[in-house]
Amino acid sequence: MNTSPEPVVIAETVVPATKSWFVYLVRAANGSLYCGISDDPQRRFASHQSGKGARFFHSSPAVALVYVEACRDKGDALRQERLIKKLRKSAKEALAASFCLEAFSVGRK
Repeated sequence: MNTSPEPVVIAETVVPATKSWFVYLVRAANGSLYCGISDDPQRRFASHQSGKGARFFHSSPAVALVYVEACRDKGDALRQERLIKKLRKSAKEALAASFCLEAFSVGRK
């Protein structure tokens, strides 16, 4: 008769992969740029286009996703968003000009 306790097996803990966050710029029909963050910028852009996104687009609809930057986490994305919002429009336009949406889309598949 063995009175020793049964060994306790601890199940492997699955740690979810950290969610990717992005800061993005969207061009409105009137030429202005909107800066925001999202874990899925293409889905968020679609919501801006459908009128379910930010009130910013009520007066001038979203026409193009012109810049996306990957960030380490949500906090990093918020900090980067703050920095971009402080930029002059010419600097934001330079960011948009440097971005290739096709390369971003291919990298996400």
